[in-house]
Amino acid sequence: MVREAVRTGKRISVRSGGHCYADLAYHAEAEIIIDLSLMDGIHYDPHRRAFAVESGAQLGHIYETLFRGWGVTLPGGVCPSVGIGGHATGGGHGLLSRQFGNVADLIEAVEVVVVDRHGDVRTVVASRQDTGRLNDLWWACAGGGGGSFGVITKFWFRTRGATGHDPAAQLPNPPAEVLISTAFAAWEQLDQATFTALIRNQCQWYVDHSAPDSPGAALCGLLFVQHVSTGGIGMLTQVDATVPGAEELLRDYLDAVTAGTGITGPFPFRRLPWLASTETIDTSNPTVMTNSTLRSGIKQAYLRERFTDEQIGAIYRHMTRRDYSNPFPGASLLQLGAMAGGQVNALAPTDTAVFQRRSALVAVLENYWVTEAEDEANLGWLRELYGEVFASTGGYPVPGERYEGCNINAPDPDITDPRFNRSGVPWHTFYFGQNYPRLQRAKAHWDPGNHFRHSLSVTADR
Repeated sequence: MVREAVRTGKRISVRSGGHCYADLAYHAEAEIIIDLSLMDGIHYDPHRRAFAVESGAQLGHIYETLFRGWGVTLPGGVCPSVGIGGHATGGGHGLLSRQFGNVADLIEAVEVVVVDRHGDVRTVVASRQDTGRLNDLWWACAGGGGGSFGVITKFWFRTRGATGHDPAAQLPNPPAEVLISTAFAAWEQLDQATFTALIRNQCQWYVDHSAPDSPGAALCGLLFVQHVSTGGIGMLTQVDATVPGAEELLRDYLDAVTAGTGITGPFPFRRLPWLASTETIDTSNPTVMTNSTLRSGIKQAYLRERFTDEQIGAIYRHMTRRDYSNPFPGASLLQLGAMAGGQVNALAPTDTAVFQRRSALVAVLENYWVTEAEDEANLGWLRELYGEVFASTGGYPVPGERYEGCNINAPDPDITDPRFNRSGVPWHTFYFGQNYPRLQRAKAHWDPGNHFRHSLSVTADR
């Protein structure tokens, strides 16, 4: 199919089988969509001592296959329908990332269909152990985002430094059991002062426990702040039940986050087998099974320091606005918490194309709605909230002492628009930081004809 597209001069787009928040796979200029969703094979490759996973495999299938077959896993996201192709190439993080790093950190090799400067199509395998141009391709596929360098048809995953030939020792072993705590507070329970305390506490806990060797890396907690028209404020916390003092870690975290908020315990928790917990969390999100048909918007930020009280005030104002409403379940949401820090910070910013290695936590603003007629109201709310939170740096989290940019897996077309990104900082600095020039060199060599491109793809340095 790639040969046919090159021969006829048709625009190529690639889909690994999941979903995307922007028009990176499906857009007006795409003439041939290469859909990899039927390529979902998973097996252990003894030659590479790594797990081969085809690019169309979805996370739910991967977790179950790896764990039931070999007792291992990847530290990816909680949505089971996400395709590994885009997830891994954009970094990929989830509830186990503080213990085991990003999914991209475990990429041992990639199989990629590329097009050379003569228009010839070939398949190459690039690995972590390669040197020169091949290593550049592997490195670019480990965090440089999908759709820029070629069609990735297969990944091999192995933990850095893994030894021996036992498959069970080549990828992380998830906890045998986890502690899961959920809590909920209605907006009526909070005023601006107590809300400020809640957000401040949540941020500060992760700032204080962001080091790779922190015992707090065994805990991943998320705060879900929904608009007043949609719901309330939820807390989801997962702790590795096998670490010493797991229950105390959970209680101390919940007490620290809720201190001074009026939200009081006891906070019940359940002890569950890891896979059962993962499947429960996967299916508890009301948008999981429907988001492929919804209209959506997403804006994300890596935080190195906590939000200021002024920023929290902006969040409170927009979350309690009465001139805006969105009754769709799970919509108009701020997700604030882990999936950064811990072992994510164990690598250097240049070890993979994911440069965000000094962050403490992640803030994700997302919104969902049904019809095109609702675009203006729902995108407007999202833009106003995000822009006001990061007003002091031009509407976006400029990498520096406080922030570490954004994640390409949360693609935001507004970032290229000076009406919204008033920082003067190029869009690619937010996603790739100082790694962008190497990505450009890889692009120039491996896709010199720019056959693989979209609105947020890497452009060659010519």
